[in-house]
Amino acid sequence: MKIGVIGGGQLGRMLALAGTPLGMSFAFLDPAPDACAQALGEHIRADYDDKDHLRRLADEVDLVTFEFESVPAETVAFLSQFVPVYPNAESLRIARDRWFEKSMFRDLGIPTPDFADIQSQADLDAAVAGIGLPAVLKTRTLGYDGKGQKLLRKPADVSNAFAELGSVPCILEGFVPFTGEVSLIAVRGRDGETCFYPLVHNSHESGILRLSVASSNHPLQALAEDYVGRVLKQLDYVGVLAFEFFEVDGGLKANEIAPRVHNSGHWTIEGAECSQFENHLRAVAGLPLGSTAKLGESAMLNFIGEVPPVAKVIAIEDCHLHHYGKAFKAGRKVGHATLRCPDRATLDRQITAVETLIPRV
Repeated sequence: MKIGVIGGGQLGRMLALAGTPLGMSFAFLDPAPDACAQALGEHIRADYDDKDHLRRLADEVDLVTFEFESVPAETVAFLSQFVPVYPNAESLRIARDRWFEKSMFRDLGIPTPDFADIQSQADLDAAVAGIGLPAVLKTRTLGYDGKGQKLLRKPADVSNAFAELGSVPCILEGFVPFTGEVSLIAVRGRDGETCFYPLVHNSHESGILRLSVASSNHPLQALAEDYVGRVLKQLDYVGVLAFEFFEVDGGLKANEIAPRVHNSGHWTIEGAECSQFENHLRAVAGLPLGSTAKLGESAMLNFIGEVPPVAKVIAIEDCHLHHYGKAFKAGRKVGHATLRCPDRATLDRQITAVETLIPRV
């Protein structure tokens, strides 16, 4: 089976690493000349809206998926005329626009921060008057890793904020005084079979995920599964989906979804019976889903900007290095380490050992 992937970054690369043992081959459509997934399959260098090359991809593969939500929903809709594409275009359309996303959560009865659609500075002024400060102004599309957003703490922060984010459609969200950030990775097959990984505790710096720790018997696991299950059913979703939540007052408030394999699920490569990458491929290919059970205690640490010396990383017991083969650049995710340890005390020690190798900026 040959899988087409829109996007040739590290997520596409890890999908191919998981799919190759299953007898799958891959073609990646990506405009970047140095797309890091190209070492694992054919690289079709083209823009995501290049219909000639999209048609070429469709003719070469058995099905198509995508590795990130910056892909236009129109691209998925176009490809769907010629080849199966999972997840579907509607899932991508909703997930890539924060207004559509939050509106869907509200309609499904999933708690969210207060939010308002912002099309102008006047809209922003009115929304701040209703929601109050602090609040977060975010572009409706193309925001990730802390990009495309501004925290509004005081009235002076509001006055020119719409222009500062490019005078593009935005959403204002009330600031959530959360006690923790968690995410749930789920996978749903073509037949509706659904599996969930354990909730993951996430820590960010400057809007970029730094550390994810898989939980054991989290008290909010069932509630998170309920909320995610509503979204999967609503979207008739196929594949892996990540749902990020804020922990608030003993419950959960929705932050956002990602219609793809997700950074906070990288721990599953070594830390689960079946990784999120293999399970995504199983789902989109119509194969039986794999077990999401944990193997010991697991965590993932991102390497941002540069990967520490390989010898030092792999010298740490229970540590597994994943180097993405990307040029080092400030703010870029260039690799990660996953840890799988027999108990939580050992895991905490090993997290500290890896963290000492990461340059602080």
